[in-house]
Parts: sequence; C-alpha cells; structure tokens
Amino acid sequence: MSVDISGVSRRFGAAAALDAVDLSIQAGEFVALLGPSGSGKTTLLRILAGLDFPDRGAVRINGRDVANLPARARGIGFVPQNYALFRHMTVFENVAFGLRIRPRSTRPKDDEIAARVRRLLELVQIPQLENRRPDQISGGQRQRVALARALAIEPSLLLLDEPFSALDAQVRKDLRAWLRTLHERLGITSVLVTHDQDEAMEIADRVAVLRDGRVVQFDTPEALLDHPADAFVAGFLGEANRLDCEVRAGQAHFTDLPLLPLPTTLPDGPATAFVRPADLLASPGGGQWLIRSARPDARGPRLVVSTGEGGPALDAMPQPGWRDAKRGEACGLRILAAQVFPRTP
Repeated sequence: MSVDISGVSRRFGAAAALDAVDLSIQAGEFVALLGPSGSGKTTLLRILAGLDFPDRGAVRINGRDVANLPARARGIGFVPQNYALFRHMTVFENVAFGLRIRPRSTRPKDDEIAARVRRLLELVQIPQLENRRPDQISGGQRQRVALARALAIEPSLLLLDEPFSALDAQVRKDLRAWLRTLHERLGITSVLVTHDQDEAMEIADRVAVLRDGRVVQFDTPEALLDHPADAFVAGFLGEANRLDCEVRAGQAHFTDLPLLPLPTTLPDGPATAFVRPADLLASPGGGQWLIRSARPDARGPRLVVSTGEGGPALDAMPQPGWRDAKRGEACGLRILAAQVFPRTP
C-alpha cells in the first residue's frame, strides 16, 4: 500500500505542527519519521492514522484521499506508544478485539477469529501467553501483543508510535531486529515514529528527518549520513564534532584550533564543519593536542582530545596501529573528511 502526503499543514492555535509537508512512501517500504521533540512527527502519524485531520493538504493511501476519513474506515494497524491494551482482557481477547467489533456482515466466525489470533500469537512468538492479562507479562511481551492486535485486522499499512520507548536497551535492540524481520516476512508498508536515531537508521529503508513541522530530508540512512541536506541534518544524525571555521579562497580555516585547512566549494564567509570521530585522526609522538580520555573500542581506543583546559573537547580515533593511547599523552590531530556548511545564526 502506497502513501502520498501532499502539502499537509496542521496548526494548534498559533503554533504550526506541520507546515506544507510532502512525503511519498512506496508500497512495502519501511519508513521512519525522525526528529527532535516538537518537530511534527507524531502529528503526522496521527493524521495518517485518522486520529487527527489536516487543516490543508491531501493524504492518499493507495491513491484514495483519506484526509477526512475517520480511523475506523481506513483499515490501518496502529500501535500507540503506551500500547493501549485492555487490562481486564486476556492477551487472546486483546488481539481479537478489532475483529469482534466489526459489523456483523464482515465479522469472522468465532472459530475463524480464534484461528487467526493463535496464528498471530505464533507469529509474534508469544503463543503461551494467550490466557494472561497485560499486567502479568513483561513490557516487551506487551509490545508484541499490541503489534499482534494491530495485525489482526490484516492492514496494508502499519503505524508505530515510538513502540520501544519504554523498554530497556537490550530489549529494544532485540525487538527492532525482530520487527524488521517481521516486516520483510509480511511485506506490509510500515511507518515508525521514533526519537532514537539508531533505531531509525537500523530498521528503516528510508528516514524522513523533520524539523519545525517540515521534512528537511527524506532518504536512505546511508545517504543521510554521507550527504546531509543541511547543517541541521549533519549535526542531528550520528556523532559529529561541530567546528566553527572561516572559508577563504576555497579552504576552510580553523583559526582557533591547530588544524590544517580543508578544501571546500563554499563561498567565502563563516562556516561550520561537521567531522565524524572516525574522520578525526590522532597520531602519537607529541603535538598540540592532549588526550583527555581513552575508552576501549573494537577498533582501538576512542579518544577525547583538546588543546587545553578551556579548549573544545573533540571525539577522535587513534591512527591505525596505535592501540595504547593513554590519557595525558600529547598527540597530533588531522581531519580526514568533513561536511562543511555556511554558518547559520
């Protein structure tokens, strides 16, 4: 099921939650909506779900305009952030709920409902829990129940609103890998709202980065990291050292730091360079930089370096082969690559 969002705007009083948003999602694609708090990602998901409605613009699902269609008429699976399970119902009855409330003319028979629910519980790997209630199972298991309930109505579009936010780190990691596998198995179009960059970059085919109610960039995780559209995306995604510089005659000069200038195509003027830790290389044998800390990493120590007590602390990597870098050592530092953008006020 494809999704096309055209010129969607939504205001709450004087605040613009969404401002002329355009987004096109392909059938069978897994898309993540990522952005800081207040960027509009949850509002956009709620509009897709039919829980809110745009002031302007069109929302088309498989070519059908649903912008003013209520949630119950869209046939969409929705997993809210708090799961919204019925505490007085068993796991089985929670999953069956969406089927039991259908009009009599489209409601499956009881034996068909039971068979479908049990297939789904097998699919989400919790068949042994069907007779328990939500307060008798773990957070990760409740998340699977909520997902099974959303899938019970056989939706072509699955919407997930930060479904892992209440879980601990290891459970989140396990469940997002499992969710990606499930998505591929079912071939369903999925849209995930998350504030977790690792989550979005790990499981989504494409990521829409939102800021102030607008989609700043919509691309694959690799393209977002390698070719950010602007300084906001470069600084928001992944780890990066943010360094002020001045562009003169095709080179970015770091006037306050002992770093060699970098070539750039930007016009002359103030700029900001974003340097990933892997592209900031420390070398032994003395220099104008001092290692403030060194922590173990599979590729060697991860370093924090600075020029002195008042200087900026930068994340860096030791040059290949230098595995015994220690706190307090002097070192040299050079930039291998950077993304440079005009400095914004």
